[in-house]
Amino acid sequence: MEEMRSLIEHYEKKGYLDHDFRMFHLKDDGPLEVASHYHDFNKVLLFLSGNAAYSIEGRRYELRPLDIVLVNAGELHRPIVQEGCPYERIIIYISTGFLAGYRTDSCDLCLCFQEAQKRHGNVLRVENLEKSSLFSVIRRLEQSFQEQDYGRELYQKVLFLEFMILLNRALLHNRVNYLENQVSNHKIASIIDHINDHLAEEITVDGLAEQFFLSRSHLMHLFKAETGYSVGSYINEKRLLLSKSLIQNGMSATEACYESGFRDYSTFCRAFRKKYQTTPRNAGKLL
Repeated sequence: MEEMRSLIEHYEKKGYLDHDFRMFHLKDDGPLEVASHYHDFNKVLLFLSGNAAYSIEGRRYELRPLDIVLVNAGELHRPIVQEGCPYERIIIYISTGFLAGYRTDSCDLCLCFQEAQKRHGNVLRVENLEKSSLFSVIRRLEQSFQEQDYGRELYQKVLFLEFMILLNRALLHNRVNYLENQVSNHKIASIIDHINDHLAEEITVDGLAEQFFLSRSHLMHLFKAETGYSVGSYINEKRLLLSKSLIQNGMSATEACYESGFRDYSTFCRAFRKKYQTTPRNAGKLL
């Protein structure tokens, strides 16, 4: 357990995933303090037990056992864990490039993540999940990480793809309920939505302050208190993640620069290299 916790802390701290996907089963006793953070990869969390909620992009979801939490790459999130009983969950980290590699005209395994983001419904509640094929494949996938049998990695990939297919089927066949959320600060939630909807456009703190009827200093203070990030840092990180995704989906680096909101290609290249340790043209090789 200590080795597993060390691994997950490394990924959360660095925001880095060096495999197509990784799975962890974690259990913590007592309250857990976790700052808002984001990853460069998608995340699925199956909540098993505990007294917990989840905050994602300024919205809070109260969890019940077997709720499924979907966190898109770049979404600020944190668990809110209270005393009562151990906080137990299964976590899957998923490379965005890996999922994109299986996209066809009739099948997009990212659909569940896209819908969660569009609906502000990052927590899914599946009726009778414990009796479903979806739950069965999760358990088989978890068990596969304890085995050293022939074709282990390929078998894990097959099980993971089956899980993603079944999850999206449940979504498409209306066997999933989107959990309602609570907004702790409606102004900040609206500002976050506005930023994400207008990344390709010019966004300034002064412009946001004027649009949302806040003073510049008050907006910056509220945003930092709510998210842990400055407005500028948040926008910059979102634009870099968007540019990476656009390039991985076939767009040229130059087009991605401007489509993600950067106004100067050399500035974009420096920021991209600092974050990903490679040039934008090599983004397709990133996980």
